Amino acid sequence: MPATSPLRLCVVGATGRMGGTIIKEAPADRFTITGAVAAEGESAIGKTLRELEIADIDLKVVPPGSLGEQLRSADVCISFTAAAAEVANIPTVAASGRPFILGTTGFSDSQQAYVLEALGGKVPCVMASNFSIGANVLFAMAATLKSLPPDFDVSVLEMHHSGKADAPSGTAKTIAEIVSKARGYSTTVHGRSGLSKRAKGEMEVASFRGGGHPGEHAIYAFGPYEMLKFEHVAFSRSAFAQGALLAAGWISQHPEPRIYSMLDVLGFKV
Repeated sequence: MPATSPLRLCVVGATGRMGGTIIKEAPADRFTITGAVAAEGESAIGKTLRELEIADIDLKVVPPGSLGEQLRSADVCISFTAAAAEVANIPTVAASGRPFILGTTGFSDSQQAYVLEALGGKVPCVMASNFSIGANVLFAMAATLKSLPPDFDVSVLEMHHSGKADAPSGTAKTIAEIVSKARGYSTTVHGRSGLSKRAKGEMEVASFRGGGHPGEHAIYAFGPYEMLKFEHVAFSRSAFAQGALLAAGWISQHPEPRIYSMLDVLGFKV
């Protein structure tokens, strides 16, 4: 069989925590980094990935205005950046037609609606709040809670590093949406204080922030006399990076212009 050429990647948010990890985790025999984009005004712009000690590649980091040019020499675009920056970049990605891996979270409702409208039917896209394989197994498990008796209450707890801006995490929101659909919950409570009994039809989500914790999510199903706990713990951002790279390989083989999830990549039906 003929050798398969490495997939060419343009990474947006290349100097961020996730972007840098993706570049470091990308095996050279399967991926080539052909584009590295950082936010306007970042000191890293104009420097190479080698100079920045991100990778042994003499590829210069460029500003968002150069994204269109970078995409012309890429097979797939991977983006982990800030919500406002993502909204600004998406028209360029949609116009390029390049397959897209979108890992940015923290969108407002209006931003989320815009992203879905701007990408839907334009490019093949894997959009996920969490790209780790384990977290997506947790999503699939959350859907099975539909089978529990009605006297079980389900809650979600998530923990992340103190620098994470959005709360609850995008992953926790996804779990809550799946559980609410499965259990018929109509409202969501984020933390409690004072006199605050749990009401019927209420979903409960709590967030902790501290230190350098890369991410932990747990689903609790409380019955009258027993409890179930489903948990996913990330030891490193490499778990998310490896999932994003898996999705990049998968989306390159699925050219239909629609929005997929990591559950699609892994073959789960939720």
